[in-house]
Amino acid sequence: MVKTQPIEQEILARGKVDGPELEELRRQIYSNGKIDRSKADFLVALFKRVQHRTPAFEQFFYRAIKDHILAKGRIDAEQTSWLRRMLWADGAIKDEERTLLHELQGEAGQVCPEFEVLFRQSMKQPPEQHTCR
Repeated sequence: MVKTQPIEQEILARGKVDGPELEELRRQIYSNGKIDRSKADFLVALFKRVQHRTPAFEQFFYRAIKDHILAKGRIDAEQTSWLRRMLWADGAIKDEERTLLHELQGEAGQVCPEFEVLFRQSMKQPPEQHTCR
């Protein structure tokens, strides 16, 4: 079990992840060379709570999620269900999340039918509209 509470408190107090915090987070998440579900869940919860997501943190986050999902080289129905909850939690899918799905589809040795459905549904939604204020 990874001891994430101290780093989580430090990150949330600062409102962003960069420099030493990112390196410590990386060390803890990859402590045994792989990312199990509890570490992935922790990372998703932290990602949602961080106020200012730096490009380095976003890159680390999506890489870690991809490493978690592709650990066995294939994507099964349970992993797809977890991905769906993570990606659609806010009711919309972002460009970075579409990129993640494209990479997963391209790098997985095998994907289940449920992943194919998630992929198609996620690609149908129009990109987020940004308005100037």
